Amino acid sequence: MPREDGRPDPDALLAAITAEETARGRLKVFLGAAPGVGKTFEMLAQGRRRLAQGEDVVAGLIETHGRTETQAQIGELPVLPRKRIPYRNQILEEFDLDAALARHPGLLLVDELAHTNAPGSRHAKRWEDVAELLQAGIPVWTTLNVQHLESLNDDVARITGIRPAETLPDRLLEMADEIELIDVPPADLRERLREGKIYRADNARRALEGFFREGNLAALREIALRRAAAHVDSNVLAWMRRSGVTGPWPTGDRVLALVGSDAAGEAVVRQAKRLADALRAPWAALHVERAGVASSGAAGVRGPLTIAAQLGADIEVRAAAAGDLPAAVIEAARARNTTHLVVGRSSTSPWRRLTGRTLGAALLRQAPDFALHIIPAPSTAVARRPPRRRARPRGVWPWAATVALVAAVTGTGVALRGTVPTEAADMIYLAIVAAAAAAWGTGPALVAAGLGVFAWDFFFVQPIYTVTVESPRDLITGAVFAAMAVMTGTLAGRVRAEARAAGARIEGLRRIGAFSRRLGEPKTEPDLLAEIAHQAAGLAGHAVALSAEGDDIALRAVEPPAPPDVEVLDEGAWAAARWTWTRGDPTGRGTGTLPSVAWRFLLMRTVRGKLGVLGVRSEADLDEPVLQALEALADQAAVALERVRLALASARGEALEETQRLRTALLASLGHDLRTPLTAIQGAAGTLRTAWDGLAPETRADLLASIEEDVGRMSRFLASITELTRLESGEVRPRLAPVPLAAVVEAAVGRLPAAPFVAVRVPEDLRAVADATLLEQALFNVLDNAVKYAPDGSLVRVGATQEGGEVCLSVADEGVGIPPEDLPHVFDSFFRVRVGDRSSFGTGLGLAIARGLVEAMGGRITARSPRPDAPREGMPGTVVSICVPVALP
Repeated sequence: MPREDGRPDPDALLAAITAEETARGRLKVFLGAAPGVGKTFEMLAQGRRRLAQGEDVVAGLIETHGRTETQAQIGELPVLPRKRIPYRNQILEEFDLDAALARHPGLLLVDELAHTNAPGSRHAKRWEDVAELLQAGIPVWTTLNVQHLESLNDDVARITGIRPAETLPDRLLEMADEIELIDVPPADLRERLREGKIYRADNARRALEGFFREGNLAALREIALRRAAAHVDSNVLAWMRRSGVTGPWPTGDRVLALVGSDAAGEAVVRQAKRLADALRAPWAALHVERAGVASSGAAGVRGPLTIAAQLGADIEVRAAAAGDLPAAVIEAARARNTTHLVVGRSSTSPWRRLTGRTLGAALLRQAPDFALHIIPAPSTAVARRPPRRRARPRGVWPWAATVALVAAVTGTGVALRGTVPTEAADMIYLAIVAAAAAAWGTGPALVAAGLGVFAWDFFFVQPIYTVTVESPRDLITGAVFAAMAVMTGTLAGRVRAEARAAGARIEGLRRIGAFSRRLGEPKTEPDLLAEIAHQAAGLAGHAVALSAEGDDIALRAVEPPAPPDVEVLDEGAWAAARWTWTRGDPTGRGTGTLPSVAWRFLLMRTVRGKLGVLGVRSEADLDEPVLQALEALADQAAVALERVRLALASARGEALEETQRLRTALLASLGHDLRTPLTAIQGAAGTLRTAWDGLAPETRADLLASIEEDVGRMSRFLASITELTRLESGEVRPRLAPVPLAAVVEAAVGRLPAAPFVAVRVPEDLRAVADATLLEQALFNVLDNAVKYAPDGSLVRVGATQEGGEVCLSVADEGVGIPPEDLPHVFDSFFRVRVGDRSSFGTGLGLAIARGLVEAMGGRITARSPRPDAPREGMPGTVVSICVPVALP
C-alpha cells in the first residue's frame, strides 16, 4: 500500500513490471450506450489518422450494417479477408484469427467485441479471439455497447424489457488499457434513427417504440458514463499507488466502513451502504485487528463483515502495526483513495473520551482530508466493550521462578558483598524485573519489582537488615522498578498477542491451502464427502457431511466411522442440521440457534445454490482460529462439490450427446441401408408375382438374383450391428495364439465378393499373436472398405512388415484418399466419408468393427492418407495398418 513517506506501493510496481514483461498487446475499447452512437465510425477515423502517421493499421473485421457513412470511413485502411465457414448449407463469414496472427499488424481494428462466432470457429466468442490476439502482443481497438456486459444483463432487461443474448465478462472491460466513451444525447440518437442512419425504416419504427425509447437511452447513457468513470478512477488509483501519491484525491467518492467488535458494527455497515447508494460510489468494509483483542473480538466482527459482503462491499482485514489503530485506518483509507469514513460511536471509558483517545477523536485530529461519519450504536444493543483478553501466566511456575530468581540474585549479592558495588545491585534487580516481564508478563514482573526493592533495601542499603526510606532516591528506585515492570510486561504481552494473531493467520492460510489440495484429489462425490468429513474431524474431533436427498438431507459421511447400529445424530442434531439447510444460518453449539445441541453445523454453498451441510462436534469449545478454519473448509468443500457435480454433469451430457449421435446415425443408416434393399426386393417380388409367365427366363433369373443380393446386404448389415453390440458389451473374448499371417490374408482375400486386383506380399514365415478368426474378419472389413472406395480396375496392395515387437498388415488402395479433417473419425461408428470417386454406401460400421476386433486382441489400427508412395499426379490413396504383437520363434 502507499506509504505516508511517499514511497510507491511495491505491489503496484510489481504489477506494472509484470504487465510490461508479459508483452501483452494494449486494448482500447470504444464504449457506447446503444447501437448507432458512432463507435465504429470513430474507431475507423482514428485508425485512418494512425495509418496516415505511418503506423501499420489493419481493419480485422468491420461490421458496417449497410451504413454508407461507415463503409466510406474504411477508406484506404487495409482490410483482412474474412474466413468462410460452411454451416447448414450456407456460408458464414467470420473474423480470420489465424490470418490476423500471421499478419501481426501494429494495430488491429476488430468490431463488435460481444459477437458470437459461427459454429466451427476456434473460439465461441469474439472476445476470446481478441484475448488471444492480446496474448500474442497485437494491440487491438474494438467496440462495445454497455448492455453487453454480463453483470448488467438483469439491469438492462429491467430497463428496456429486452435481455441481451450476447454478453461478455466484465473483466474484459477491466483489462482494457483505455476506454473512450462515444456519447450521443438520446434526442439526437432517436433523430438519427428516424433518418434511417441506423436501421431501415420499418425496423426503425419498431426500435423507436421499443429499445430506443428516450428513457431507456438516458438510463443506458448514465450506466455507460459511470462505467467509463469507474475505469478512469481505477487508473488514477493505480497510478497513485505506483507513484507513492497519498490520497485522498477528490476524483470521486469512495466510502469505507470501519467495522469493530463493538455493538455498532452492523449499524456502521448499513449506514455505509446507504451513503454509498446515495453517492452512487463504491464502498468497502475494513476491520483492523489489534493485539490482545483480535481473538476475542473476531466473533463480534464476523456478523457485520458477512452483512457487508452480502451488500456488495469489498472486505479487507489488516493488523494494526504496534497497536496504532488510527494509523492503520488512515493507511488503508489512503490506499483506497477513500473520501468518506464511517465509524461507530462505541462505548468506552470516560477517561478515554475525556482525553480524546477514542477512534473518532483520533481520526478527527489525524485525518482532516476525510469526511467522517460517526454512527451511534443502536439503543437495543448492549453498549459494552468486549472483555480485553490479557496474557496471564498459567500455574504457579512463573511466580515460583520469579521468587527463586530474586532469591538467587540476593544470595549471590550477599556472598559477594564488598566485591560488587552497592550501587550496582539495584541495576541487577532491574534486569530481573525486565526479564520476568518479558518471560511471564506483568504480574510476575510486579512481584519481582516488589521483592527486588525490598531485598535491595534490606540487604544492601545502609543500615543493612532494615527497611528504611531515608532519601528520595529510594522512592524513585521503587517507582522506576514498578514502571519498568508495567511497561515491559505490557509491551511483551502485546508482542506475544501479535505473534499469536500472526501465527493464527499463517496457520489459517496453511489450512486453506491444504484443504484446496486435499479436496481437489477425489473424483467422485462419495469420496469427496468422506475427505471433507476427514478434514473437519482433524480440526474438531468428530465430523459429518450431509447432502440433499429429495427435499431433505441425508447423512453421507461420518468421521471417525461409527458402527451401523449407532445413531450418530440425535433428534436435536437433525433439527439443527435441517435448520442450517433450510435457512442457511450456522446452528448448534456456540451459535445463537439451538445452542444446546452438541454439534455445530455450517452450510456448504456457492453462488449456484446449496450443496450440503458440514457438522462438527468437539469435547471443548472451539476457539476462533479453528472456527475460521472450519468456515474456510466449508467454502472450499462447496467449491469442490460443485466441481465434481459439474464434471459429472458434463460427462453425462457428453455421453448423452454421443448416444444421441449414434442413435441418429443408426436410424439414418436403417433408413438407407434397409429401406433401399427392401424397396428393391418388394419391386422384384411384385414383378415376378404379376408377370411371371410373361418374363423371359433370363429376366426372372436376374430378378431372383437381385432379391438374393439385397437379402445378403440386409443380412450383412444386421450382422454388423450384432458384431458391434458384442464388441461394445465386452462379449468378444479373443483366443490368442501364434497365427501365420499369410494364411489369414489368403482367407480374407478369398471372401471378397468381387474379384478386384489384389496384390499380396506377405512372408510365409511371419507369425503374429492373435485370434485367427478375429484378425481375418478385421482384415476382411479393411479390404472390403478399400475395394468399395477404390476406382474400378485399380490395384489394392496387401503387405506385412515386422516393426520392433509388432507385425503390421497394411492395405493400400489407389482411391481419392481421405480428407485430413476426416482421418480422426474413419474408425467411428456410422461414419462415412462423403467425398470420393464414387458415391458412398454401406453402414459405416466396417472399420469401426475392425478397430474393436484389433483392440480386443491388444493391437492397434491406423489410417494414413495420402499413401507414402503416392504419385505426384494421380490419386493420393489410403493406407490402413493393423498392428498386433509378433510371435517370437
